[in-house]
Amino acid sequence: MQTDREPSGKRIPPGTRPGIPAVSFRSDTSVKTMPSTEYKYLNDIDSPDDLKKLPVESLPEFCCELRDFIIKQLSENPGHLASNLGTVELTAALHYVYDTPEDKLVWDVGHQAYAHKIITGRRSRFHTNRKMGGISGFPSRDESPYDAFGGGHTSVSISAALGIAKALELQGEKHRVVAVIGDGAMTGGLAFEGLNNAGVSRQTDLLVILNDNRMSIDPNVGALKEKLLRMSTSRRYNDFKTRLWAYLAPRAPRLLRIIRKLGNAVKHSLLDSGNIFESLQFRYFGPVDGHDIKTLVSVLNDLKEIPGPKLLHVLTVKGKGYPEAEHNQTLWHAPGRFDADTGERLGTPAASAADRWQDVFGETVVELAEMNPAVVGITPAMPTGCSLNTMMQRMPDRCFDVGIAEGHAVTFSAGLAAQGMVPFCNIYSSFMQRAYDNVIHDVAIQRLGVVLCLDRAGLVGEDGQTHQGEFDLAYLGCIPHMTVAVPMDEHELRNMMYTAMNARTPFAIRYPRGKGPGAAWRDTPFENLAIGRGRCLREGDRIALLTFGHVGNFAASAARRAAEQNGLSVAHYDMRFAKPLDEELLHRVGRRFRRVITVEDGILRGGAGSAVLDFLNLNGYDCRVTSLGIDDAFVKHGSLSQLYALCGYDAEGIYQAILNAVHDEKE
Repeated sequence: MQTDREPSGKRIPPGTRPGIPAVSFRSDTSVKTMPSTEYKYLNDIDSPDDLKKLPVESLPEFCCELRDFIIKQLSENPGHLASNLGTVELTAALHYVYDTPEDKLVWDVGHQAYAHKIITGRRSRFHTNRKMGGISGFPSRDESPYDAFGGGHTSVSISAALGIAKALELQGEKHRVVAVIGDGAMTGGLAFEGLNNAGVSRQTDLLVILNDNRMSIDPNVGALKEKLLRMSTSRRYNDFKTRLWAYLAPRAPRLLRIIRKLGNAVKHSLLDSGNIFESLQFRYFGPVDGHDIKTLVSVLNDLKEIPGPKLLHVLTVKGKGYPEAEHNQTLWHAPGRFDADTGERLGTPAASAADRWQDVFGETVVELAEMNPAVVGITPAMPTGCSLNTMMQRMPDRCFDVGIAEGHAVTFSAGLAAQGMVPFCNIYSSFMQRAYDNVIHDVAIQRLGVVLCLDRAGLVGEDGQTHQGEFDLAYLGCIPHMTVAVPMDEHELRNMMYTAMNARTPFAIRYPRGKGPGAAWRDTPFENLAIGRGRCLREGDRIALLTFGHVGNFAASAARRAAEQNGLSVAHYDMRFAKPLDEELLHRVGRRFRRVITVEDGILRGGAGSAVLDFLNLNGYDCRVTSLGIDDAFVKHGSLSQLYALCGYDAEGIYQAILNAVHDEKE
């Protein structure tokens, strides 16, 4: 979104500048849907009420149809596949037993809620999933009353569900609340804060369902994973339970129901150590087979009648029902387009020439670690997503997956730095928001040399507003002692990592999702960059373009076009660092140019362009600044090209801003 600002700070709203119309798009919901399959049940299910009309004996076949529908839809329109295949039966059972939306379902993260969306009236629109103007890939309160709480980030469900349950209690409502959380998400500190608080709310009717599939995106790590494995695989307990239930079922069904409801004491004595959930005053039930929908329906009906906080431990298989997804769960978490019949993944050869930014990071950090024994790698459960898995394979003792715990990852890194190590802590930009206090209190105040590598910075596309990395330039730029580097290409990222290793100061490097522009970087010598110094990429004397990061490639294209088609002399400066700014360069720009355009892939308020404007104002320069970036808004889902255009800083948007600057000069 483009915003003109005078040195006074006055803002001119987007779409009001002469010669630049407001950007608009047709919704992708007009895309032709896939041919309807002649399902026996699914095509008639448009709400949980429709689902409840089926006899329980028909639910397994309905789940097969639902799973088939998800596979076929995602083969053409990519999304989160494996996680959603694993929750089909659980989702159907929840909507079959509970009276949604009056009863509230809260999905942790939400990338396992596709079956939920399909059952709750969005089947006919599911082909628009994650497309601009279509339905979100995550739960959204704006989208449906069945989405009781929005999702996208992990470990929030228990806290949110407890808040909802308490509100219903205070309002005199008798509706039930269920939180569905994965075993990976359960490693997050917020999940335990919610459990700790809920455990003392003995009268609050809250059911937590632990969906245990041994995975998040990568395999889970940590002590909790081992504890859950022991609980779910205790042969002594499970053999005893099977024999007891088989004996009592035909002889004393009432006694069996009582034992099932009061079985915590039995479990506690049979397991090798105390149940962690019982110690938090939750009544623990399970583990149960998460793909046996008849048993799930029966157990959930029983649990409805038990008051207070309780936890049901459900065992599922990520990727269930699609062999390729079951056998390679990480790859098929979000596989892109694929042939549903053969399992062949369908790539995009035209876009394969360049390397991914994350792979530049992954290979470079290994090189640095080979050069410097103090270099270590840290990630909160995203080794594959950020390509730190390369270092994990080569140097397992110097690479740490700390689980889904961003705050811990940052403070753990600070501890390493305090003892002389050089930690490269890689966290997605939108996830780093969860560790903000740790960055300030544990890293910046103590001036510790932690290198924060912010993957997926800026717009990320189809994952939408919960994942757009639009805030990091603003939230890091105001922290004292912090250096913020913004590479324009792969070679720059490589050199900034080398510079950060040597700096031994709080240092953040932010780079986008996807492929770089294709700059040569492998086997090139490292260069120690001057911190806070930019570079001139194109000389000019009429308009100055100041760019931060990869959007400089869009600006370079726009400047060439302005020169070739309009004869305009546009200077282009790659700032390289959002903090500290190159003040010498800015003085030169302030003296020479009356029109300045800043471009950043991030929020404008408090961002890099705002810092440039502040500098020019404070130093009394008489120039007009146009800031291109994201205006005061959350950006929803769409393709990256659509979102860059919508926000006005793709190559076309920058070109139009140049023309607009010339138009203003003539007035």
